[in-house]
Amino acid sequence: MSDLTHILKCGVATVRGFKPVEWFQEKGRRAKLRCCSLDRLTVALPLYSYFIGNLKEMPMANWLALVVAVVCLRVSPAIVHAQNLPLLNMGYSGAGIGSDLLKVIDRSGLWRKHGLEVKVVYLSSGSLMAQTLSSGDIGIEGFDTPAAINLALAGTSLKIVAVIINRLEPLFVVRSNIKTPADLKGKKITISRFGSGSDIISRVALRYWKLDPDKDVSFFQSGNTPTRVAALIAGHMDAALVSSTGVAKILATGCCRVLADLSELPLEYANYSVVVSGSLLKNQRENVRRFLQAMTEGIYVFKTKPDVAKAVLKESNNEAEVGSLYERLTKSFREYPLPEPRGIQNVIEFMPTPKARGARAEDFMDTSLIEEIKKSGFIDKLYGGKG
Repeated sequence: MSDLTHILKCGVATVRGFKPVEWFQEKGRRAKLRCCSLDRLTVALPLYSYFIGNLKEMPMANWLALVVAVVCLRVSPAIVHAQNLPLLNMGYSGAGIGSDLLKVIDRSGLWRKHGLEVKVVYLSSGSLMAQTLSSGDIGIEGFDTPAAINLALAGTSLKIVAVIINRLEPLFVVRSNIKTPADLKGKKITISRFGSGSDIISRVALRYWKLDPDKDVSFFQSGNTPTRVAALIAGHMDAALVSSTGVAKILATGCCRVLADLSELPLEYANYSVVVSGSLLKNQRENVRRFLQAMTEGIYVFKTKPDVAKAVLKESNNEAEVGSLYERLTKSFREYPLPEPRGIQNVIEFMPTPKARGARAEDFMDTSLIEEIKKSGFIDKLYGGKG
């Protein structure tokens, strides 16, 4: 499935104050835009099947997907309501943990509490998000660390300013006939894209199990999470990384089992990071600090107000699974989300691009904002004096 097709079917997500676009093709020649209002985080973006049926070239599909995202970021002239708040555009990819945290922040009114209007747009892959960040249409990226570092290695100015989860988080899910890591030899592993988070984390796990990712297994690019999961359930693939928010649905089919919970591996890994463009960090440093304060308080709300967090988790998980999932995520989210060199370096060392060789984590991170927030006493006050 192309990035465009995914956006057509699954939509572009944003927050309050934004008007998404419905793009209709008239007789294959003319297109027009019609806006509709939105209050919450996710919205379907239906387009006529003309696009799906005729855009078969991947480069063109990717380009048009980017155009759709850019249009959705720009079409609303009344972005800020009664208050004249600074606007920040954020893109994110991947369903589950990151999007759930963003929902908690939005529904708790934390962006506005910290004096910002934040427009959040869902992009169907880390590579598409990197393109949008590179173009300047978003200034903040969450939460795909490898995609951001790939972009930085290609020359784009950006910095990792926070890491909200600094360990491997997914579960390594396999077909039921696979009992041990050694059984993965000769098997097919589905990932989203080469160089993506799913690719790199899979390689980290395989090397930890003393397997050679380039010789012992085969990788197949399958696109977004639903497509990868479908390939695994259907038996076309033998293994895939699955987030903690999605594993129960796969296991319920009886096709598969969890080979390993990667969060139990003793490795630091900058799994979920917040990345800011160099120009935004330079020109709107104070607004970026406010953004990080809202993000940090969102983690606090998630960890200390279970009713709020569980209400979000119930939207995409069975109620019976929500309790254990919530406990897992409260342990994963970091109260003090400072970027750590070791966690970022582990991402770099497993990246397949030659440009990553010799790269230093310190060149891609800026810890000053989170350090300032910590020094101000903001985090300690949230947790009642807890350091």
